Amino acid sequence: MKNLRRKTLAAASAATLGVGLALTGGLAPAAAAGPDTSYLVLAPQGANTSKAAARVAAAKGTVVATYDQIGVLVVRSTNPDFATQVAGAGVESVASTAGLGTALDEGETVEVSAADVASATGDPTKEPLYGLQWDMNMIHVPQAHAVNNGSANVVVGVLDSGISSTHPDLATQIAKDKSTSCIGGVTNTTEAAWNPTNSDHGTHVAGTIAAAVNGVGVTGIAPGVKVAAVKVVDDGGFIYPEAAVCGFLWAADHGMQLTNNSYYIDPWELNCRNDARQRPVWQAVQRAIRYSQSKGVLNVASAGNSNYDLAHKLTDTGSPDNGTPEERENLTNACLDLPAEAPGVVTVSAVGPTGAKSYYSSYGQGVVDVTAPGGDSRIRTQGASPTSADQILSTTFNTTTRTNGWGYKQGTSMSGPHATGVAALALSAHPGMTPGQLASFLERTSVAQSCPDGVYNLVPLHPNGPHFYDATCSGGTRNGFYGAGIVDAYNAVK
Repeated sequence: MKNLRRKTLAAASAATLGVGLALTGGLAPAAAAGPDTSYLVLAPQGANTSKAAARVAAAKGTVVATYDQIGVLVVRSTNPDFATQVAGAGVESVASTAGLGTALDEGETVEVSAADVASATGDPTKEPLYGLQWDMNMIHVPQAHAVNNGSANVVVGVLDSGISSTHPDLATQIAKDKSTSCIGGVTNTTEAAWNPTNSDHGTHVAGTIAAAVNGVGVTGIAPGVKVAAVKVVDDGGFIYPEAAVCGFLWAADHGMQLTNNSYYIDPWELNCRNDARQRPVWQAVQRAIRYSQSKGVLNVASAGNSNYDLAHKLTDTGSPDNGTPEERENLTNACLDLPAEAPGVVTVSAVGPTGAKSYYSSYGQGVVDVTAPGGDSRIRTQGASPTSADQILSTTFNTTTRTNGWGYKQGTSMSGPHATGVAALALSAHPGMTPGQLASFLERTSVAQSCPDGVYNLVPLHPNGPHFYDATCSGGTRNGFYGAGIVDAYNAVK
């Protein structure tokens, strides 16, 4: 997940959203064509999109995707007055998504060295690189595999940058018939479309969830389940709201029980649903998530990497991430990190190999549901040198050489798939749970982690100055750093 910086509501584009605006009468001179721009057009909740589609045509727009399930259209238009002209009966809200691309923070991938391979023991899973997967021991994966390593009836949608279909640890694990690209809000099921282009992020996430036990590389938490690539990151490395909406609906309508979401939507860290410029994005995404839940999907999302207290949103000083940051004060909880803070979504923070909150992980009492290994290259022992071995080892794809491999990353992008993998094991061992039941079960089977004493900080280990990563934990058995606790694969299946 992106290194979430504190964001403000800087205008995403010059387009006016036109919410609630009426069309003026009379004839006006034809406006010069503007740039080809993407829009989300929302019909009133519960209504079909036929009236909205008619208004789109009248306003010189082209519908490129229709999501009648949630009353949302994805539209393109070169009409500079489209947002104003489309408003009216049959249209609840409209938003240009120009400028709303959120950059996916890859984080550095550290490829496994020959020395690492030589030193790896492979036991107890017989995977050559298992000895480097400290995270699997932390959440008791070997013990879980002795009971249940996952059912092929469980399919996890990986909403991300694509999955390498030629990776030796993943080739047998991908549900190709359920995979697609959602770039531009439009599905494309060709294999080339949902493979990675410029990012190995999705391949790394998929390996944590379901890398095969095949005597090659690493093991996944739930190697018996299937993963589906749902590509929502475009070739420029950006996630747009229409792609996320498409992804949630695709997962819902193609038999997936879980999705993993190691990203956030909107270049502002906090999407404020009480702001007219951002409300249509919130509405569309929330409708998509609710629809997926109604179809039996549990959505898991990363909490973010900005060491931000999501329960106390006071300021936002570093947003948007694709423009000049602006400062905003006196925020309210109407501003949310999407999709992590959408109702019903399981929000996951990150811990390092000591079990302490990772220095970068965002947190928040009542926001974080569970925690999981995400890596922490700085705190194996206080004062120790940073090391990639304290990050998360998984499957990778070198987008320059177009070759598969294994490597380390860290972030809540990595903790999210650990929780998703454990949820997939739980559903395999105890089929039939609803999304709400599965979320509750994941929490109940987690191992409680107490708050540290005092202010948690990593001053000696970080170059950005005193107190750069200070954080204060609140709560008891369930708290702001760890939620209900560290997910546990064995507890989920025994």
